[in-house]
Amino acid sequence: MGYGRNIKNILYGGDYNPEQWPEDVWHEDMQIFKKAHINIVTLNVFSWAALQPDEDTYDFTKLDKIMEMVKENGLKVCMATSTGAHPAWMARKHPDILRTEPDGRKRKFGGRHNSCPNSPSYRYYAPKLAKKLANRYKDYDNIVAWHVSNEFGGACYCDNCEKAFREWIKEKYGTIEEVNRCYNTSFWGHTFYDWEDIVLPDFLSEHFRDGDGRERTMFQGISLDYMRFMSDSMLECFKLEYNMIKEEMPDIPVTTNLMGFYKNLDYQKWAKYMDFISCDSYPAPQDSPAEVALSHDLMRGIGGQKSFVLMEQTPSVTNWLPYNRLKRPGEMRLLSFQAAAHGADAIQFFQMRKSIGACEKFHGAVIDHAGRTDTRVFKEVESLGEELGRLGDVFLEGITPSETAILFDWDNWWAVEYSAGPSIRMKYLDAIRDYYTPLHSLDIPVDIIGTDDSLGKYKVVFAPLLYMVKTGYDEKIRQFVADGGIFVTTYFSGIVDEHDLVQKGGYPGSIRDILGIWVEEQDALPEGEQNEFIYHGKEYPADMLCDIMHTEGAECASKYQKDFYQGTPVITVNSYGKGKAWYVGTRSDGDFYKAFVKDIMNEAGIQGIMVTPEGVEASVRKTAKGYVIFLLNHTDGEKEVVLEKGCKDLLEGCQYAGGQCIIIPPKGVKVLWGAWS
Repeated sequence: MGYGRNIKNILYGGDYNPEQWPEDVWHEDMQIFKKAHINIVTLNVFSWAALQPDEDTYDFTKLDKIMEMVKENGLKVCMATSTGAHPAWMARKHPDILRTEPDGRKRKFGGRHNSCPNSPSYRYYAPKLAKKLANRYKDYDNIVAWHVSNEFGGACYCDNCEKAFREWIKEKYGTIEEVNRCYNTSFWGHTFYDWEDIVLPDFLSEHFRDGDGRERTMFQGISLDYMRFMSDSMLECFKLEYNMIKEEMPDIPVTTNLMGFYKNLDYQKWAKYMDFISCDSYPAPQDSPAEVALSHDLMRGIGGQKSFVLMEQTPSVTNWLPYNRLKRPGEMRLLSFQAAAHGADAIQFFQMRKSIGACEKFHGAVIDHAGRTDTRVFKEVESLGEELGRLGDVFLEGITPSETAILFDWDNWWAVEYSAGPSIRMKYLDAIRDYYTPLHSLDIPVDIIGTDDSLGKYKVVFAPLLYMVKTGYDEKIRQFVADGGIFVTTYFSGIVDEHDLVQKGGYPGSIRDILGIWVEEQDALPEGEQNEFIYHGKEYPADMLCDIMHTEGAECASKYQKDFYQGTPVITVNSYGKGKAWYVGTRSDGDFYKAFVKDIMNEAGIQGIMVTPEGVEASVRKTAKGYVIFLLNHTDGEKEVVLEKGCKDLLEGCQYAGGQCIIIPPKGVKVLWGAWS
């Protein structure tokens, strides 16, 4: 799943902006790309201003030259539509294209994410340009994909968005009475009498900032719907361009670059309209290997557990962090192979040559300002390109065989963090990472799934912080457990439905019978305060939130150690049909999650890919020909791994026997063939 036209090797390249340079530099770049084993470039990402200098004029002269040049040099092209930044004349003549901030301020021309997704002008000009580009270049057989816009994101709060929001609500709910029911507008006298009464939620209506500057809302239902609406609005813009491209080039896949755990857009919904998933990966220096792997697994997951394209990463350094630390020697290679290990079929960079001005002039590039090929960074890029060339198609379209899944849901993310209570410390991603991190350390493959995905293939499903249980999803969980699956959820789960309305009858609502518990109260602990519990003879902290519960058929696996709810259950397990449902009623520390998750895996009979020392990650991809194992040493020291079975080292070309001990150097990588089943 990825680039089209029968790709038989790993594509390696990235964003190239030759329009920023004189033509003599272009020819120099072509030679440098060959030296670095670059075989693909993404072109035309931010050229709208150059391509369309006014309403009626389109000038493709320079892009024509660029396209001919890259074709003559044997480079494949991911062609972008360049609609990620509109021209200045468009903002001047059509101010409806400019976004409005949540405080009501109208933006001026400038920046990048500054096109209103509900602007009639934007929706006219952007797909028109996409169609003209596709029509002009449809006969170029080196175009292997189309790239719509760039990193869709942000939000707008203008009058056009408000009008479109009303129509979106009308289509979703049908009647004003149903809107009032789902938003619970009897609270604070918010009853709507007419569609015109509905205004978008911003700082002029429902939103405010708390004492710590965080954005909060007084009406969660409408704010939740505005997140959904804005995500849908941008998706419609993507689809408009997608459709124009497909009219001209129906067989070439179309994508846009996503950004991992980006909160504003529901990528699980977007993925249904993308021919393949592509993403950008810019981990901060402090991000753990598990956090990076989780982001890749999410991208694989939204695409239906199929491979994706790493559209952007930096070869050396980012430029937007407070402290922009260099990637250490070997780190770029390690992160590239980690992406491949979790599903990436192409490795690409932003950017190919550094710009000399504006806000990304110090962002890393394959070719830096010196224009040399003897730099550390270039040598690493060249070396990786040579290695990927030797690997050929060995892992392309390989899947990750997994019996374990973690449920992730954008609606839950939005709803949890819009909730007025019980704790500002409660973060949805924290809960997801709590369970993913020990699975990663155990080298257990994990699928990240959404509420639309089937549970049938899994032995274990974790659903941390399942605050929102959408209509019908309880039945999916019920069937999964009844059929023998192990289901694990946590504190503050089963609270509301998809409208953020509390499920009546007691927590955890519609999944109460599956879990066999009733949660009576929730104690939110301020930072610095903790309760404790004993699990398998060891004491662990009960932090942030403590559910005070009663068993209703479930067994108590652990109890609180203090406060007025001392002796009440904190961890429970309920037998339901052929399976079991676990509830962990508090947030604890990494030591607990490592012990608990390991016990769950043992109970399910799920083992890691192989036994590895701390700091070494093992990942697997299965192809039609066999298994490819990636061993990734994330540490600064040598690590030893004993191979259980014989295998071939695809990078070194040597054969290993079962029981043999191999050494992985610091930041080192091993790509093995046939080592797991």
